[in-house]
Amino acid sequence: MISVGLASIASCNYDLKDAMLGKRSMNILCIGHGGGSLPLFLASKIQGAIVHIVEIDPIVISASIQAMGFPSFSVVAPSGGRLHPKPNRIDEVLWKGIHERLLLYESDAEKFILDTNNLYDMIFIDAYDGEDIFPYKLWDPDSAFLKALGNRLHPEHGTVVVNLHSDADILDVDGSVPSVLHQLLPMGKYVSGIGRAYKDVLLGNESSTPLAYTVSVPWVCNTSLVVCRGFGNTNGSLDRDMVLNTLISKSFEVENALSLPFSCMQYIKRGFILVD
Repeated sequence: MISVGLASIASCNYDLKDAMLGKRSMNILCIGHGGGSLPLFLASKIQGAIVHIVEIDPIVISASIQAMGFPSFSVVAPSGGRLHPKPNRIDEVLWKGIHERLLLYESDAEKFILDTNNLYDMIFIDAYDGEDIFPYKLWDPDSAFLKALGNRLHPEHGTVVVNLHSDADILDVDGSVPSVLHQLLPMGKYVSGIGRAYKDVLLGNESSTPLAYTVSVPWVCNTSLVVCRGFGNTNGSLDRDMVLNTLISKSFEVENALSLPFSCMQYIKRGFILVD
């Protein structure tokens, strides 16, 4: 999610380097918390990042703090202020100011999006219910959630990344989806339905060059859906090879700027498909 998301927003004429250096603010929303590794990574690598996290399950929040060391100072009270007025000594020593740019809300995603007035540069969505299903209300094209999400996304470069389970679980020995399957079944009904819903609702009325695509995540049966506004300088024309080459080029820039311990390119080129 990180590789495709940052490479995509960097391709939308957004000055990611200034955000990395703390010269500009970058407003990020993470829907779904898990252990908190994604928001911690973003806040630690991007000095200008202000990361809001939304998690519906209080047990997940508690476990991330007590068992995984996520900063307790990040928790937001129902009143809207910090639950703890001051960070504890552990947060200060471990996170060295990063915790001050994290805000963790216990909330339903739809309610949060409907109630907030914040405008986000990037939105990461990795939210599944107790049965490991991506809730329909988070991709129903007629839902209040998707319509409100579009209003909360920056109109010029706003980028959304959604983590999805792939339609098929047949992998090669190296963990990749067989190329023959990409040729025969490039995108199953589940992923394509969600992709079209996000593209139609979030990008339907955009005058700039909108882009939606999916990639297969290496080694796991997951797909990353990316939807972004204002891609490159294409004058409305999107060619698959041009888009992919642009993303790969930007991925190298992101990788070098953040000194990442992994290659971004492998998370971008595998099973790359434009959403119709």
